[in-house]
Amino acid sequence: MHDISEKPPSARSRSGRRARSSGRLRQALTGYAFIAPLLVGIALFQLYPMITTTVASFMDWDGLTSPTFVGFDNFQRLLFDDSMFHTVVLNTFLYMAGAIPLTMVLALALATLISPQRRIMVVFRLAFFVPFVANVVAISVVWFRLYSGETGVLNDILGTFGIDGPDWLVTMPWAMVAVIIASVWQGVGYPMIVLMAGIQAIPTTLYEAADLDGASRWRRFRSITLPLLTPSLFFVSISQFVASFQVFGIVYVMTKGGPGSDTNVYLLHLFDTAFGAGELGYASAMAWLLFLVIAALTAIQWRLQRRWVFYE
Repeated sequence: MHDISEKPPSARSRSGRRARSSGRLRQALTGYAFIAPLLVGIALFQLYPMITTTVASFMDWDGLTSPTFVGFDNFQRLLFDDSMFHTVVLNTFLYMAGAIPLTMVLALALATLISPQRRIMVVFRLAFFVPFVANVVAISVVWFRLYSGETGVLNDILGTFGIDGPDWLVTMPWAMVAVIIASVWQGVGYPMIVLMAGIQAIPTTLYEAADLDGASRWRRFRSITLPLLTPSLFFVSISQFVASFQVFGIVYVMTKGGPGSDTNVYLLHLFDTAFGAGELGYASAMAWLLFLVIAALTAIQWRLQRRWVFYE
């Protein structure tokens, strides 16, 4: 005789499916609960500003009064009527032309020198990486003092060699040079760490085989290290390109765009337009144009990587 309390197989199967479904639902709800703060942060601090600036870029708006729809007038003024915009774009590209190559060459040199696994190297890694995570305002103030024409340490050092140093931050081209040097010193730590990790990931057997063949250190670097490091170099080049387009803090503290407008870069001009002149609609158009230019040039770099980046 069958136990009347025993459920038939079909009922047990349905009960098992309901239990599994309930378990998956609990897991999903638990996961969403954990990522909810991140989703809220993205919505408040990324999606909402993006939507707001998109709408504002087509408006004449000062942030206080009611906005007026002007269509593409902001973009037309930006590209064809704003002479200062053309100046800051040129200054930004001049800054990039100096800062990006210097940062990458210095980061590669430092990464090569401090990549060996020795205890003393930890001290050097920390010393070069700390400026990257330090407060940019504090770093800018220190470099401002160093560059001071009358009391700056840099001109005192030059004076000991009989060199009359310039007033760095108020004369061209020295003002831009001073900004580039300070930016490179502050930002070289991150690409250095990325390249050092790439060097340490290269199999040591390749270097051992090169030693057996009698290859010199330069030959090993040129034929092994550099080709296998190209993925890391590509990542560093992209990150430095984006960061250079968005340079702001060091320029704002050290020169405020001076002398005249000789160090006035894109993001500083955008800041002055939005919060100095109160043209939030026009500044939003500047922000979106910057985004589109960065996206387009990054896409070009991504396509060109096929010609020089080697993956194992």
